[in-house]
Parts: sequence; C-alpha cells; structure tokens
Amino acid sequence: MVTFNLQKIGGMAALVEALAYIAGFAVMFTVLMPPNADTLGAGEKLAFMLGKQGVFQAWNLFIYVVFGVLLVLLSLALHERLEKREEALTRTATAFGLIWAGLVIAAGMIAITGLAAAARLHAINPAQATTLWQTVSAVQEGIGGGIELIGGLWVILVSWSALRQAAFPRLLNYLGIAVGLAGVLTIIPAMKELGALFGLGQIAWFAWLGVVMLKAAPGTHG
Repeated sequence: MVTFNLQKIGGMAALVEALAYIAGFAVMFTVLMPPNADTLGAGEKLAFMLGKQGVFQAWNLFIYVVFGVLLVLLSLALHERLEKREEALTRTATAFGLIWAGLVIAAGMIAITGLAAAARLHAINPAQATTLWQTVSAVQEGIGGGIELIGGLWVILVSWSALRQAAFPRLLNYLGIAVGLAGVLTIIPAMKELGALFGLGQIAWFAWLGVVMLKAAPGTHG
C-alpha cells in the first residue's frame, strides 16, 4: 500500500523550488537575455522574445506554474509540521503560503497566454502587439513577478514559527527571516532590486529546508 508522506513530499518540493530559482536565473540571464538589452526598444525586445517563444513558455511553466503547485504541497507540509505548538501563527503562515502559490501560478499562466496572444497580433500589427505585451508584463509584475511581499511574509512567518518551537536549525530560521524581509521590502519602489536578493536567498533557504525535512520525515533513515 502506498502511503502519502507529506513531510517527504514537502522536502522534495522544497528542493525543486530551489532548482526552479537556479534554472530561472540561468535561463533569464543567458537564453532569454537579448544582446545589448539596455539599448533595445520595447518592440525589439518583443521580437526577440517571440523568437524564443518555446523556451519562454517552458521557462514560465517551470518557474511559475510548477513552482506554485509545489509551493502548495510545501505549505501544507510545513503546516503539518508546525501547527501543534504554534497553531495561530502557523495558520497565518499557511494562508500566506497558499495565497502566494495562487499568485505565482496566475503570473505564469498570464505570461504564457499573453505571449501567445502577442505573437498572433504581431503578425498583423506589431505596434499593438508591443502595447499588449507591455500591459501583460505590467500585470504579471504586479501579481507575482516583481513585488515579493506575500512570499516574503510567508517565509518570515514560517521561520518565526519554527524558531519559536526549535523545529528547524536556528541559523536556517534566521536566514528565512532575513530573506523574507528582503522580499517584503520590494513593496517599496526604491528597494525593488532586493527582489534579486530575495531570489538568491530563497535558493539557499529552500535547499536547506528540503534537506532538513527529508532527514526528519518519518520512514527516512540516514
């Protein structure tokens, strides 16, 4: 009989989340980075992106949609792990985790369908296609691509709950609080660049969290 071990699933999900960030940064700064990007206009950037449409769709599917689905599983696993001693705090953290998952999935689907729509329109009217893509990008940024407030709050609350009950290593919890704070501060326009720090910090936090959860999961040896 196959058992549903949520802690193992959550640990594996956390490791894949870290991988999604690594893959996201790697593809964004190589394949999806046009030459002389700073000198290109919006129309030229869209034309470049349309030439990489397949890569762009797969990239968004992984770093947003798959990431969001796995985030649901991880949020539920952390809820199971932390709720017994910090019920109210953990419930609040889980709520933010599930909200973040929904926003991330929505952002990915908007980007995927938006580029497909821009591609169809580009064949008829490139200027309108560019305007459409700029609108889609702005919506995606607002939902889950540029402001990391919700994700930051989730990481802070999870780390705080774990710190209060010594559920995870103390340094891991401190790392989570620091990374989460960087995400929260992206709500301030002048601190938007902290989003990169949030992403890089999430790689370490997710990877470390995944290892800890897998080691502690029932039925795991070693």
